[in-house]
Amino acid sequence: MSDDKDIYSQLGVSSKKEDVHKAIKSIDQGLFPGSFCKIVQDASRGDEWCSVFHSDGAGTKSSLAYMYFKETNDISVFKGIVRDAIVMNIDDMLCVGATGNFFISNNIGRNSRLISGEVINTIIKEYYAYSKKLSEYGLNTIMCGGETADVGDIVKTLLVDASVFSSMKRKDVINASNIKDGDVIIGFASDGKASYEDDFNSGIGSNGLTLARHGLLSHTYYDKYPECYDQNLDEQLIFFGNYLFSDKIKGMSLNVGKALLSPTRTYSPLLLEVLKRYREEIHGVIHNTGGGQTKALNYGEGIKYLKNNLFKLPKIFETIQTSSETHWKEMYQVFNMGHRMEIYCDESIAKDIIRIAKTFKIESKIIGLCEKSLSKKKNSLEIKSEFGSFDYWQNNIN
Repeated sequence: MSDDKDIYSQLGVSSKKEDVHKAIKSIDQGLFPGSFCKIVQDASRGDEWCSVFHSDGAGTKSSLAYMYFKETNDISVFKGIVRDAIVMNIDDMLCVGATGNFFISNNIGRNSRLISGEVINTIIKEYYAYSKKLSEYGLNTIMCGGETADVGDIVKTLLVDASVFSSMKRKDVINASNIKDGDVIIGFASDGKASYEDDFNSGIGSNGLTLARHGLLSHTYYDKYPECYDQNLDEQLIFFGNYLFSDKIKGMSLNVGKALLSPTRTYSPLLLEVLKRYREEIHGVIHNTGGGQTKALNYGEGIKYLKNNLFKLPKIFETIQTSSETHWKEMYQVFNMGHRMEIYCDESIAKDIIRIAKTFKIESKIIGLCEKSLSKKKNSLEIKSEFGSFDYWQNNIN
């Protein structure tokens, strides 16, 4: 499906969230304006310390898990979206250098007519199980309970979120406002099988799933799952793809359903090791979540981000693009397209950081560099890919 207007926005989702950025423009930006997460004063330990409180979730991937469960009766897919919800918080907080203790609370909204107690039991148990797993990776994480709300008037199927709190010393904060001209960009692959992962990961993460599921899945599901889409959307935008859940993706061992539901990879074991060695020499860490490969535009000042050595595109993104006919420029703006974590630093330490990644069986390399933007205040991004070159500019929020 091709259109002058981005498909993602037609589906009712914004990759840039201009309205949100405008709404918070005048709100206090915390102790370290320009950092990847808002950082505030610590309530108990004085001026040497600060705190980070973060909330995020699995988004519409929860709806996808519901559909796959109904098709296959495979209840384990709900464990994956719990991991998504936790990782979307933890890995964001790692971007500012927070390494624990992490206090986690779960937040579940469900339509109790469709989401059974057995499903809720699976989800809640996984919060505790994955929290324990993260602690084994070296992050001290503590589950603090949560809330399960029956809100069928608002939530059609299921919403799985988490909130995470941590404190850290102010001197240890990594502030992305320090990204500068001359920095190299080290990218870490989102697909494959890291040494600490049990299964091959398609690389999809938890962003862009509204476009992914509607652009990939067949219209067969339109009548079958009316609870899984916005009734106000034009029917031609709903499940307009070419695939069933059970179809194999060419070049992958996963079927479409499992590829879309690959849990978001955490980079925590890798980042803990890198921060242990190079915290003071890292200028910024960017988690390519909302906004995909354009996420960096929100950080630094007067920077031109040049990404000209990207990873080979994972099959899941190639399949989404072919099925949905989404323009490649929009694909890079919605999805991570092969790497979801970036470190910005001097080239002198890049080789060793790449070596560290290799010990975790995560592919990494220098994927680009930072230059001075044509505008002293406004950031820009140029992506040079195998599918063309694309330019993006930082939004002006008035």
